[in-house]
Amino acid sequence: MFLGKKIYLRQLEKEDAPTLLSWENDCENWRYSETEALYSLAQIQQYIEIASDIRQTLQLRLMICLNAHAPIGNIDLFQIDFKNKRAGVGILIDKDHREKRYASEALLLLESYVKEHLDFIQLFCTIRSDNKASIQLFESSGYEKIGVKKKWYYCSGKTYDAYFYQKIL
Repeated sequence: MFLGKKIYLRQLEKEDAPTLLSWENDCENWRYSETEALYSLAQIQQYIEIASDIRQTLQLRLMICLNAHAPIGNIDLFQIDFKNKRAGVGILIDKDHREKRYASEALLLLESYVKEHLDFIQLFCTIRSDNKASIQLFESSGYEKIGVKKKWYYCSGKTYDAYFYQKIL
């Protein structure tokens, strides 16, 4: 567990399956992810079973919880590369808890873990050009936009660029 001022990060637990299922199957969240189909409860439960082995899955998903223990989102590392000491980062905050700086605190806690315990030197993310909240979050957290993939995403008849951000820790 990684403790902050207003939140803490913890490993996934079996009891998180219904919450994760609702977030993963919320079509509003799909516009900024590459999700194309609904997940089943069994798929989420299976994911939770294997999720704790970071070296096997090359990803790590942590629940973001208020200090009152209520889960309000998740933050994850993906494309973990132990050799080159880097990983991608993604974050989701439940719509009822957005714009309260929880994502900023979660990102700081994750960066501290990655730097101190995994000895990583960088994190990166890809953000769709119309995702203003994520752009604001990562830029205000010291991530630098280092590239653009033109017309990378297609959604509802429109194309969107993908911004590639990186932070050297």
